[in-house]
Amino acid sequence: MAAKVLAVANQKGGVGKTTTALTLSAALGNYGQRTLTVDLDPHVSASIHLRCYPEDMRFTAFDLFVHHGEALAQIWSNIRVWEPGQRFEFVPGHKKLSDLEVDLSARRGKGLLLRRALQRVLDEYDYIVLDCPPHLGVLLVNALMAANLLVIPLQTDFMAVHGLKLLFETVGTLNKLRPTPLRYKVLPTMYDARASACRRVLQLLKDKLGENMFSTIVHMDTKFREASAQGRTVSDAYPDSRGALEYQQLAKEIISHEQKS
Repeated sequence: MAAKVLAVANQKGGVGKTTTALTLSAALGNYGQRTLTVDLDPHVSASIHLRCYPEDMRFTAFDLFVHHGEALAQIWSNIRVWEPGQRFEFVPGHKKLSDLEVDLSARRGKGLLLRRALQRVLDEYDYIVLDCPPHLGVLLVNALMAANLLVIPLQTDFMAVHGLKLLFETVGTLNKLRPTPLRYKVLPTMYDARASACRRVLQLLKDKLGENMFSTIVHMDTKFREASAQGRTVSDAYPDSRGALEYQQLAKEIISHEQKS
């Protein structure tokens, strides 16, 4: 079966997007799922988190947008990074990704470039996870056009809910161009049950989103920051931590859901 493509996105920063992309990837790997993660954010936070510095790489995600044909096949054979013990393969990002907004401005079909590039490796994986940039542009459009499921990490505060509205507007526009509507599910993150504001936002999300919200809730956990300082995911550094176990639950939820769809 071809890989399911998961776009991890939110048009508001600071909601746990990169943490979700990397930790979910590790959790899927823990379940034996062949997983590839692609850093599409010009800020390259996921790459830096893994100590995978773009300037040291021969190829990066940027090359997936500017090459085609046999050149693209050659890139795929050299672009993927894997370290012993790492539970997923990784395609590093590059700050040059921000140049694509201008470089591709006159290119026909520019919103489908990533989907075409990923088609070459879909049969090699069970899941491909895309860490998306937080702003609307050609990179986010490419990710959403390539995805089977949109995973939306959402910090449980009222300002983050406003960012959710912006993303829904984007998805609504792109669904007019997609052959099938893009499915989405919201993941509450940075939840603190002691804070009444967090509890109110969580209840609001449950009331408004229903089945379009994951049952998994990711709580505040200092182990995320400590793992990042080590250049590892929390699943690798602290597998018994609350955060690691919650992302294991998320992976289980996604696998079960995707097997039924």
